[in-house]
Amino acid sequence: MEEKAIRLKAEVLKALAQPTRLKIIECLRGGEKCICEIVPEVNGEQSNISRHIALMQKNHLITTRKDGVRVMVKIKDPEVFEILDKVSILLKKQLREQRKLLAAI
Repeated sequence: MEEKAIRLKAEVLKALAQPTRLKIIECLRGGEKCICEIVPEVNGEQSNISRHIALMQKNHLITTRKDGVRVMVKIKDPEVFEILDKVSILLKKQLREQRKLLAAI
């Protein structure tokens, strides 16, 4: 695989690999929301949430738009949820394997 493609993939995965950003993405699973709605849902501070949103926007994971004084945020491509769902499936498989090993002890 080309080096540039690998770096781009790494940047996207790095943008996803942070608990607050994962909370924001999960919060947006239901559709577009105002930052003012996201902040309490993820139990964060507005300035911190705004920084995370800016980083995810830079990595093309989300889009924002102004609605008067409100900043609305939505997932740019719903395939991001498929990525997170695949990670959940992987984790469940790993847990099942660990349970089998523990049961054998």
